[in-house]
Amino acid sequence: MIFLTRVFRPLSECPWWLPAVMFFGPSEFDVDDMGYAMSRLETESDAGRDFSGVGSSSSGSHISSEHLDHDDINQITKLKSSPHQRYSRVVPGRHELPVSTVRMLAGRESNFSGRGGRFSAADCCHMLSRYLPVKGPWLVDQMNSRAYVSQFSTDGSLFIAGFQGSHIRIYNVEKGWKVQKDILAKSLRWTVTDTSLSPDQRNLVYASMSPMVHIVDVGSGTTESHANVTEIHDGLDFSSDEDGGYSFGIFSVKFSTDGRELVAGSSDESIYVYDLEANKVSLRTVAHTSDVNTVCFADESGNLILSGGDDNLCKVWDRRCFIGRDKAAGVLVGHLEGVTFIDSRGDGRYFISNGKDQTIKLWDIRKMSSTPPAKHDVIRNYEWDYRWMEYPPEARDLKHPFDQSVATYKGHSVLRTLIRCYFSPSHSTGQKYIYTGSNDSSVYIYDLVSGDKVAVLKHHSSPVRDCNWHPHYPTLISSSWDGDLVKWEFPGRGEAPITSKKRVRRRHLYY
Repeated sequence: MIFLTRVFRPLSECPWWLPAVMFFGPSEFDVDDMGYAMSRLETESDAGRDFSGVGSSSSGSHISSEHLDHDDINQITKLKSSPHQRYSRVVPGRHELPVSTVRMLAGRESNFSGRGGRFSAADCCHMLSRYLPVKGPWLVDQMNSRAYVSQFSTDGSLFIAGFQGSHIRIYNVEKGWKVQKDILAKSLRWTVTDTSLSPDQRNLVYASMSPMVHIVDVGSGTTESHANVTEIHDGLDFSSDEDGGYSFGIFSVKFSTDGRELVAGSSDESIYVYDLEANKVSLRTVAHTSDVNTVCFADESGNLILSGGDDNLCKVWDRRCFIGRDKAAGVLVGHLEGVTFIDSRGDGRYFISNGKDQTIKLWDIRKMSSTPPAKHDVIRNYEWDYRWMEYPPEARDLKHPFDQSVATYKGHSVLRTLIRCYFSPSHSTGQKYIYTGSNDSSVYIYDLVSGDKVAVLKHHSSPVRDCNWHPHYPTLISSSWDGDLVKWEFPGRGEAPITSKKRVRRRHLYY
């Protein structure tokens, strides 16, 4: 018991749930019995195991990934999520095994790493990244309209969900997922297309298929926030006199890291930057030759903006040195169909994109070209619309002849709506995974380096447009067009999963 006291004493540097997981979890050899998903690179051996066709989507997509032959991202991921070399051990004739948590605790007490009995951030990530949020699900909320947006706040204390029926709900995660703000949106066209919470968590903006973006005071004491009835939802007008009365919609909106600006992508092929202090659009550029489905800042500086559109291109915009009006700093080619979402790694270098060609692609900004190749469009002998048609089988094995991406991940389905993908949290996983919603009602988690499908979470009965991983804890929320918001966790809190009143499919596939 003295040993246990010494082991648990310094764990304040890791999340609250880790002690029970670390001490009472099985050894590193009991992979099949542990109840959590691990990358195939972390298991003892793949010999004799058949992964073909397991967990494939309803559209017939299969597990496929290019080998990630890119030393920089490989090394960065390893540095952020691998333990100190003195903790590691190699078993002859086998893959290098993940270091067991008990072994790392013992090594810390013996000061193996020379850090004075403390874990490094990479040590913590190595342990936490093994415990994926795959238990459950537990029902958080159930609405009678489609869920389009689900996002944690930066510190994980709040969760925002946007629905087609004009509703946006903000949940207080730390108070048992109590609804802190129930917002009835104003002048909504079609649906809530996107929301963004300010860095100080005081204001929320929401967009729809309209040039007006509305802002809500999150910190006010009113729970029921009905636009211009119980609270004022100030409108931010992104249109101008040059539009000639043309009305466009906004697909994507994001706060800058300092909270002073908004960047938005629209159906009029443009990117907008809105200055909140001046209360006006400070920049508009015609960015793509079709809808701009997604925009985000590449890093904390706010100087680099990433965009993706239905012209199949990802573009990089540097506000410090615009070469000319509507001229991007660089273009990245590789998707065969439109880009639905972009998520930046936050380092100003790497980002991922989801595409209607049923793939996620990993990009390195340093590989961009100043202009796309003269004939970057791939000639195709089929016609389809992703909103109501299956992806043509003859297109699944096509590859762009000028593909500039670092890696490609396949297995999920991007149909009917602009499905989103993300890097896993830096704090708890070292961003060693990427995850995405899917048209086949599932959430897919891939290993960033190997490209392997690590886990598939199945519960919903309609497309999962958005999902979000808690920045610190092994908790993931998936939201679907079936109206359900459900919570996936590891290790769970002992309560039984709450079943939906609807028909529930709950199948978990771990590799």
